[in-house]
Amino acid sequence: MEVDRVLLASPRGFCAGVEMAIKSLAWMTRVFEPPVYCYHEIVHNQVVVERFRQLGVVFVDDVDEVPEGAPLMLSAHGSPPEVVEAARARGGAVVNAVCPLVKKVHHEVKVRAAKGYTIVYVGHEGHQEAIGTAAVAPDAVHRVERLEELEALPDPEGPVAFLAQTTLAVDEWQILLDSARARWPDLWMPGTSDLCFATTNRQTALKTIAGHCDAVVVIGSANSSNTRALERTAITAGCRRVLRVNGATELPDDLSGTVGVIAGASAPEELVEAVVARLDARHGVEEIRAVDEDEYFPLPRELRDAVRHLAAAAAVAGLAPGGDPTAGGAPLPDDRELSAAVALAGLTR
Repeated sequence: MEVDRVLLASPRGFCAGVEMAIKSLAWMTRVFEPPVYCYHEIVHNQVVVERFRQLGVVFVDDVDEVPEGAPLMLSAHGSPPEVVEAARARGGAVVNAVCPLVKKVHHEVKVRAAKGYTIVYVGHEGHQEAIGTAAVAPDAVHRVERLEELEALPDPEGPVAFLAQTTLAVDEWQILLDSARARWPDLWMPGTSDLCFATTNRQTALKTIAGHCDAVVVIGSANSSNTRALERTAITAGCRRVLRVNGATELPDDLSGTVGVIAGASAPEELVEAVVARLDARHGVEEIRAVDEDEYFPLPRELRDAVRHLAAAAAVAGLAPGGDPTAGGAPLPDDRELSAAVALAGLTR
């Protein structure tokens, strides 16, 4: 491999929703007696999921697989309302780690459906976020992914709302939005786009470097929607060679020239560091920051209450340095002080 330099896009990697979800599941493994269950993958990243599996977290595709009374986390992608109800009916502690931005879309679906809107929802078939969102008002939501699917929709009798999965490629979403607006001039949309700020920020960062690269390496798992959107964004931006890898071991040996690197919103920074080290650029690494990002989502309320009241303080203190207030130590630190990267690394101790 003869890489001259690496252009490292920023922002990259964990978004605020992923930070919240990973920290939440890490806390659950300290607060509750094992095993802890999680409905679907907590985030779409192989390394993150495997790290939790090694700790004994059990990922399930049906809440009926969860024993009565066992602690359960609902993933960041959002769950159908009936799944949330079924989870709570099992009698155990339930922590809903749905990203607040996904929760916002669920609310928009609920409100618009109640007002008689037909909802055109742009989302990937089979993706957990799309499944959960459509389930909020299944009779009102028409999911589309491609322009021809949008054009094939019949004209509704009432008003139309246009909503979207949070992790889409901006340029692809814009094509469908333009077509929908041309067809339905009175189309309703939320005041702020449904597309996640982190998704758009990472795509903006990638566009900043893609045209200057001989190849772009996108780090993330194949089932990560925002990661695949980064792949397509790099291609659209004119990069001649785009590679998606789970980690450094998947890098080919023939990379050369200038290589761009970015990570999807569910990929840990440790994977970025390993990829950069493997590229071993002769003229070093230049980080290109396109957008400043400092969004923060607090832990779910149910988990904050559990941490506050449960007596498993010694284990909690092992995750969050600062001492155990129930044992006379210093107060637990503000959650902002603990990054998901630190929490994830702590799982291996």
